[in-house]
Amino acid sequence: MRVFVTGGCGFIGSHLTRRLMAIGHDVTVYDDMSVGNPSFLEEAVKDRHCKIVRGDIMNLDQLAKTMRDHDTVYHLAANANIPLGVSNTRIDLDTNVIGTYNVLEAMRRTGVGKIAFSSSSAVYGEPAKSPVDEDYGPLAPISLYGASKLAAEAYVTAYHHMFGLEAWMFRFANVVGPHGTHGVIKDFIAKLRANPKILEILGDGKQEKSFIYVDDCVNGILHAVTHTPGNASAYNIGSVDTIVVDRIAEIVIRETGLESVKFTYTGGRRGWIGDVPYVFLDISRMKKLGFTPKYNSEQAVTLAVRNMLS
Repeated sequence: MRVFVTGGCGFIGSHLTRRLMAIGHDVTVYDDMSVGNPSFLEEAVKDRHCKIVRGDIMNLDQLAKTMRDHDTVYHLAANANIPLGVSNTRIDLDTNVIGTYNVLEAMRRTGVGKIAFSSSSAVYGEPAKSPVDEDYGPLAPISLYGASKLAAEAYVTAYHHMFGLEAWMFRFANVVGPHGTHGVIKDFIAKLRANPKILEILGDGKQEKSFIYVDDCVNGILHAVTHTPGNASAYNIGSVDTIVVDRIAEIVIRETGLESVKFTYTGGRRGWIGDVPYVFLDISRMKKLGFTPKYNSEQAVTLAVRNMLS
């Protein structure tokens, strides 16, 4: 099968690309390299079954030309930096909404029939129940990023119904692991390298969220795609529990071997504008399909920290 991966040189995309190759697919990676790094696929590109194309999903003509003759699209290209939406209020609209429209339209024009779309738990906003399942509503995102992912889901659903695309939508918890480009772990490590005596923590440190290791995330995506019809259903991809930000800080300090580190806080419930202080996804739908993540939140964080420090 010929598979097309947008954002395939990025964090999750590079792991997904290698897994797709491992199970026998020919993969075309389409990435503008604004965040992605081709070195993440350094070994993969030596294989004739992987091709990297430098391209922008905002360029519909180039996108459609490159996508032609593929069977399935895994659409991961996006702005994933939620705080960036505060200073650049168009980036989520352009990259995540218009970019997703372009991917869907390129599929319609070229006859590519299947799409797996990477959405986010940010679409839930601050739900009144926890853990939150895929049927919860109404959905009320509190960040421009969350709003853009919800709008993109709507486009995926509409193209499924209007043009017959098979579609799967995945709402991720916090994904961590090798090649991570941003996030709390990377932030803590960078701050401790700059000052090993003081660690600034955004917010009050009591934020509590699900963290999933990137290998579990990729395995969950592929499990759903191979075990369910592409009827534009959403699937939560997360861990079985949560972890508090202060505990993540403790793990980072333990793994770095530092001692007597003082915590300071910027204050408030949120780490940044649009931050959701509590995120716990109900993954019962995935469990019913026979998938359970290998690692819980603390194990995922610990593995990610060790990898970033190695």
